[in-house]
Amino acid sequence: MASDPKTHKFEDVAIHNKTKDCWLIIAGKVYDVTPFMDDHPGGDEVLLAATGKDATDDFEDTGHSDNAREMMDKYYIGEIDPSTVPQKRTYVAPQQAHYNPDKTQEFVIKILQFLVPILILGLAFAVRQYTKEK
Repeated sequence: MASDPKTHKFEDVAIHNKTKDCWLIIAGKVYDVTPFMDDHPGGDEVLLAATGKDATDDFEDTGHSDNAREMMDKYYIGEIDPSTVPQKRTYVAPQQAHYNPDKTQEFVIKILQFLVPILILGLAFAVRQYTKEK
C-alpha cells in the first residue's frame, strides 16, 4: 500500500466505470482494478457492475479468498472521502390500491349496461339492412 494515501471524492471515483478505466470503492478504500479486468474470475461485467457505488457488500457477499484480499493491495490507490458518498437508500414499495372486488364488479356492470344496448341496436340495424328489399 502507498504510505501517503490520496483521498478521492465519490464523484471522481464514479466516472471510472469502463473496461479500460475501472475504479472500485471497497471498505472505504479506492482500488484501480483496470489491470485486473481480464483476469477477474467472474469476468469484467462483475467489476463494471460494482462501479459508481460502494462495492463493499458486493465484495463481501461473494466470499473472496484470503489470496484475493491480499491481491487488492497492489490495486489500492487511496481512500474515499466518506462525506461525498451518497447515503444508501432503502427500497420503499410504492403504495398500491387494494383490490376491491365490489368496485370491479360495479365497473363490469356499468360497461355491460352501455355495450349490450349498442350491440342490440347494431344487430337490429344489420338485420334490417340484410333483409331489406332492393
